[in-house]
Amino acid sequence: MKRWGLVVVMLYVVALIVLSAPVAFAAFWPTFGWSEIFGMYRNWQFWTWIFVMFSGAVSLLFIPIHYADRRPKSRRPLLVPIVTSILFLGLLGFFFVYSIVLAIWGDGSPPVMSSVNGTSEIAGCAGVWVVVLLLWTLWGILFYRRARSDSPDTLLRRAASWLLKGSILELLVAVSCHVVVRRRDDCCAPLGTFLGIAAGLSVMLLSFGPGVIFLFADRCRQLKPGEVPTKSSTATE
Repeated sequence: MKRWGLVVVMLYVVALIVLSAPVAFAAFWPTFGWSEIFGMYRNWQFWTWIFVMFSGAVSLLFIPIHYADRRPKSRRPLLVPIVTSILFLGLLGFFFVYSIVLAIWGDGSPPVMSSVNGTSEIAGCAGVWVVVLLLWTLWGILFYRRARSDSPDTLLRRAASWLLKGSILELLVAVSCHVVVRRRDDCCAPLGTFLGIAAGLSVMLLSFGPGVIFLFADRCRQLKPGEVPTKSSTATE
């Protein structure tokens, strides 16, 4: 089962690398050409993002592989996929809010942040971290409550479902806001909304990984002897 998990993770990474150029080209055409788009493969920030998403995929597949191998389902291994899910859900929530802010104010700052003496940047950074920490706290409380009542398998299935639904919602908002800022000919705002699109697509593809592994896990459990009682054994009893 570990081999199937490795295959799913590698397919996910390959999909991210291959789809990055067409998505970026569609988002910035005709401002950027293919030469500028392919230039992102030479940036360390791009490969850092690929590594982060690769690590997230491995973390979320940890419990499903244990489930497929019928190992003890203790609560302790849940910490890694739960923390990963919280981080990615918080990331989606941040870009959801950030894309809306960019669509409304563009390259400018909201009125509450437009202050004098150069303090607007400090207020903006503080506001970003407040939003991120608030989202992480809310998702952490929700996962904590679910972890007390759900089994490890049920909890991870629920997390994958939340990641999929959250990424679709965030992606719809980010794409709409990107269209708005591109038509307004903003300078920096399209980059922010594009990052929201990239985050939504990455997490959406990521959420399919645990689902695929769970399908294989359920099938393996059905094929293992002793899992499902046969008709003869039922008649004997």
